[in-house]
Amino acid sequence: MSENKHIETTLSIHPEWDLSQQEIYVYQFQHQQLPPMEKNQLQIVGNKLEDYEDFFVVTAYVRSTLDKEITFEVLNLVILDEDQNTLARKRFDMEIFGNLPPFSSRPWKFLFHKEDNEHKSIPTEGWTIAFELEKRKEETKHELMLDASWEKSVTDEQKQYLRELVEKLPPLKENEVNFIGIQAKFTDQGGLATTLLIRNGSAEAIRLEELPLQIMDAQKNVVASGSFKLNDFIINANTSKPWTFIFPQNLLENKNPDLSKWTAQVPR
Repeated sequence: MSENKHIETTLSIHPEWDLSQQEIYVYQFQHQQLPPMEKNQLQIVGNKLEDYEDFFVVTAYVRSTLDKEITFEVLNLVILDEDQNTLARKRFDMEIFGNLPPFSSRPWKFLFHKEDNEHKSIPTEGWTIAFELEKRKEETKHELMLDASWEKSVTDEQKQYLRELVEKLPPLKENEVNFIGIQAKFTDQGGLATTLLIRNGSAEAIRLEELPLQIMDAQKNVVASGSFKLNDFIINANTSKPWTFIFPQNLLENKNPDLSKWTAQVPR
């Protein structure tokens, strides 16, 4: 049975730290006491907590066994007691920390103000410091958005069909906007009516004032092209909104398209 190989780190003192030889010896000794790590890990190990009237300072080693240097923009840190209860938390800007070399451990001082405490006091023993991983934002449910005119004109069965369609479609990527064709049929006047589901995957509402569209049939032939002016057309964040676009006969480029399968796109 194979075992994970332990990796020893080297001590990395920040280049701008002006330390005496004695202080360097202390950090070297502390570094030697740190536990070995496995490859491709990041770790923070607390060393000392100094308690003052309005704040406390934690000296800790930020450690990496990655084979490339790493830069932290920010670190979210928590202080835990022996029972893993959170005593304090704070978000630190790490720009001044600089780059952490591969396979190294760097001592750093983190200042917590007393208002960062979740409890009245911090014990000087029995505590640990840890990275606080940001919780992933819960996926916002993508919903159907109906214009007021659609709310009045479509049946309950049609609304249910649209809701189920929205739920079945693959999730959008962050900030993605796309079009799904729902129905295409010729009008009595010889035009082409296409109903699209306009999907907004961003966290912000979008407003469309003009939308150029091109319809392609199953053979990838252009059926119709045109540009539609829209009046106060808003699609809320994380919603899909159906709308019908009618191409008049003079905008049709193919009188006998194969509409067994079709797509809508914004022409380049």
